[in-house]
Order: sequence, then C-alpha cells, then structure tokens
Amino acid sequence: MSSTTDTTAVSPAVSPAERTGARTDEAAALIGGARERIDTLDDRIIGLVQERMAVSAVIQEARITSGGRRVNLSRETAVLGHYRDALGKPGTALAMTLLELCRGRV
Repeated sequence: MSSTTDTTAVSPAVSPAERTGARTDEAAALIGGARERIDTLDDRIIGLVQERMAVSAVIQEARITSGGRRVNLSRETAVLGHYRDALGKPGTALAMTLLELCRGRV
C-alpha cells in the first residue's frame, strides 16, 4: 500500500470564482482571460529581455575587443533615466535589473 495520498481526488472542485478570488463567475471569467493575456505578455517580455542580453553581449564584445571597458557608465545612466522618465521610480529599479542581467555576458 502506498503512503502517498492523491489529494486531488478527495478535494472538491474549485470554482473559477474561488480560483481567481472573484465574487462572481462573470468576474472570474474576465480575470481568467486577463491572466492568460498577462502570461502571454510575460513570455514576450522574457523573450525581449533575452534578445536585449544577446545584443548587449555583442556591444560589450566589440567594446572590449577595441580596447574599451565592458561597461559604459554614461550609457547606463541614460538607460536609467529613460526608464525612470517612462515608468517613474519603479522604472529605475527595472532598468537596474535589466542592466545587471545584460552585464558580463562576454
């Protein structure tokens, strides 16, 4: 006899409203569709970040090969300002994370 228990067979079905935290099935349907859209957007964002990392690696390699430094601080400052201007203070944190992801891939 197995010591593991299949809890999915014992648990009652969870309604869409309970799964989303909504109070009505109509709101749950709207939330479910919006979450699917967010998941799709997140996948696209991840792909774009990966593409940015690859382009950054090309730039860093060219800079290092030509005798320059891996990081260009004035460029990073401009990127930080661009994100801050577009997204406010959280944009700066997002830009810092992107810059960190894109450094040192050469």
